[in-house]
Amino acid sequence: MSDTHLSEEGRRRSALFNRSSGLLKIILRTLGSIIVTMVGLLAITFLIGRVMPIDPVISVLGERATKEAYDAMFIEMGLDKPIVVQFLYYLWDVLHGNFGESRLTARPVIEDLIRVFPATMELATIGTIIGVFIGVPLGVLAAVKRGTIIYQIIRVVALVGYSMPIFWLGLVGLLVFYGVLGWVGGPGRLGIFYVDLVPTVTGLILIDSILDGQWDVFWDAVSHVILPASLLGYYSLAYISRMTRSFMLEQLSAEYITTARVKGMSEWKVVWRHAFGNIKVPLITVIALSYAGLLEGSVLTEIIFSWPGIGSYITTALLSADMAAVLGGTVVVGLVFVCLNLFSDLLYKVFDPRAK
Repeated sequence: MSDTHLSEEGRRRSALFNRSSGLLKIILRTLGSIIVTMVGLLAITFLIGRVMPIDPVISVLGERATKEAYDAMFIEMGLDKPIVVQFLYYLWDVLHGNFGESRLTARPVIEDLIRVFPATMELATIGTIIGVFIGVPLGVLAAVKRGTIIYQIIRVVALVGYSMPIFWLGLVGLLVFYGVLGWVGGPGRLGIFYVDLVPTVTGLILIDSILDGQWDVFWDAVSHVILPASLLGYYSLAYISRMTRSFMLEQLSAEYITTARVKGMSEWKVVWRHAFGNIKVPLITVIALSYAGLLEGSVLTEIIFSWPGIGSYITTALLSADMAAVLGGTVVVGLVFVCLNLFSDLLYKVFDPRAK
């Protein structure tokens, strides 16, 4: 075998080793970031549970507990140990999926969260889809038509959606589209006659009804979800369209866009292939944050529409001083944010070659 061939083989192996090492460093750095973030989140939720003016022992036993029962439960819950040891116990329980038992439902909190989270996910996902498929084109159109009446109309639409109280829009929507026109279903995920007709597979009633072939349940679920999802979609649309417009205006004023137009390139290619192609990466972050915001911030919508999601679950638990449920829900919401940030980072590698 020639020296040249050996040299080329060595370079290939060296390049492969360098790529593997770089990938391993990225993976370790990402995992380290996730671990640090989650430990910080758990530390904050643990401290919140300790500083709240609610006695965890009383919340479990009730206010009529005897002194002997109180002391026994105090020791059983580990409250007699140093705060650092208590946090380590809390960390160990959370890692094993043990968030304690809900005082309100008398069930493990993890079971409640598994039951209510799909409802919020279904609502937020549909709202985000509406926001993306309408908000992105509106943002691009507003940037292209800058200074025209179309630009002003889109700005007003986004401003109203971004600043209008969503609870007010929800009440008006229920009054008009449900109470007066009867175009949509009322509060809740299903009408009372369709409850428990579909076996739970994914927890997403639209998907479960399709899997079971229950099309009457599916359309009833659509009639119930369309109004709250549209309201969340309008809120998401306002944010996404505004950010898309801002990103596009910056790109359309760049020199490479002027050069492309001078060369006679069609406006469609200039706008969508070049300008829009360069805003995909920041737009991914905007959409991910919008989705996470709907998952975490749809509390008022869920309460108004009696939607049995995680927002209404945490709110009800907080009003009932059910701190185990509140802290468990907070941890899940934080985990969702971390996962969505990680997912957006992975999408960077797909849409931006510089990040590979």
